[in-house]
Amino acid sequence: MAEVILKNIKKVYPIGDTQKKQRRFLKKAKEENPQTNKVNLQITDEGVVAVQEFSLDIKDKEFIVLVGPSGCGKSTTLRMVAGLEEITSGELYIDGVLVNSVEPKDRDIAMVFQSYALYPHMSVYDNMAYSLKIKHTSKEEIDRKVREAAEILDITQYLDRKPKALSGGQRQRVAIGRAIVRDPKVLLMDEPLSNLDAKLRNQMRAEIIKLRKRINTTFIYVTHDQTEAMTLGDRIVVMKDGFIQQIGTPQEVYDHPRNLFVSGFIGTPQMNYFDARLGIENGSYYVESDGYRVVLDEEKQERLKAKGVGEQDVILGVRPDHIQLGEQGIKGKVEVSELMGPSCHLHLNVSDKDVIAIVPTEGRSTNYIDKEVNLSFNGSVCHIFSKEDQKNLEY
Repeated sequence: MAEVILKNIKKVYPIGDTQKKQRRFLKKAKEENPQTNKVNLQITDEGVVAVQEFSLDIKDKEFIVLVGPSGCGKSTTLRMVAGLEEITSGELYIDGVLVNSVEPKDRDIAMVFQSYALYPHMSVYDNMAYSLKIKHTSKEEIDRKVREAAEILDITQYLDRKPKALSGGQRQRVAIGRAIVRDPKVLLMDEPLSNLDAKLRNQMRAEIIKLRKRINTTFIYVTHDQTEAMTLGDRIVVMKDGFIQQIGTPQEVYDHPRNLFVSGFIGTPQMNYFDARLGIENGSYYVESDGYRVVLDEEKQERLKAKGVGEQDVILGVRPDHIQLGEQGIKGKVEVSELMGPSCHLHLNVSDKDVIAIVPTEGRSTNYIDKEVNLSFNGSVCHIFSKEDQKNLEY
């Protein structure tokens, strides 16, 4: 039960002489070939930068999810909060106390790892009780806390078993139970569901949501799975190359992505992109692509006007579930049709780009393969990104 504040946290891994030579070579290559500048190598004179100027205020009992692709710095950030990685610069506060130099065991945190990390020779009961035993907690208190946690996680019947006799989902519940018996101020979870199959992941997501309601602690959860981020977090932090790309509620990030990366990373299937022109006619903004023109809705008009955005070539983003088939629209040819029960996912070729449209089946069987169709959408679902810096022009 604690507020966690990260102020300008940075993590740099020092590099040796060989890597320094490689860095100088790469720097020279970037100067000679500007195309290389598109790649963020994150190598500086200090070393390899894993996390850059990370600032975040996490409220007491809030559930925060750090999400992003592999190598974006999310697990490194979590390990700095846990004390398993040194902080290169910046300040970390837990419950108002600066903990940069505080040992992990003294931070009053608990961590659940991806690999369960259970003692194979101990029973479930002993695994859960171990941290309390080394604190010399009384037997009565240990028994109460272990059985209480086991009841919350529905593993009471497995307390006498060894980990090898449990399924992956049951082992992960034991790992979570071992963490919560300590009543930590902050519970850290590092991709705890990634080793489970799809069905078990769904079940465990629901269990974590229930658990959150029953224990009073602050959660920091790391995942590369945007579905987990969307379903679990009060707020999500989208990361890329060590930088925070956007912070917001799942709905805010989904509805109002701040840049091209966030728009493509959050949402399944991924957002579609079209080359388009942002124009102004009679004081109103519109987007036009392949001869199809759409006037933007009032909210978007106001935001673009407030920023003084001018006419320009843009990247137009539209989510697959916001596309309809109509008499007018952007022309495309259906190459693949995936039946998903209540809907079909149509993969179309639009100007040599792959575009996905989700079309309701409404109980009908329709063959779209090789058909030419028109893709239409309204002005409230258009996302307008700059071609120069890939930022959303509304923000």
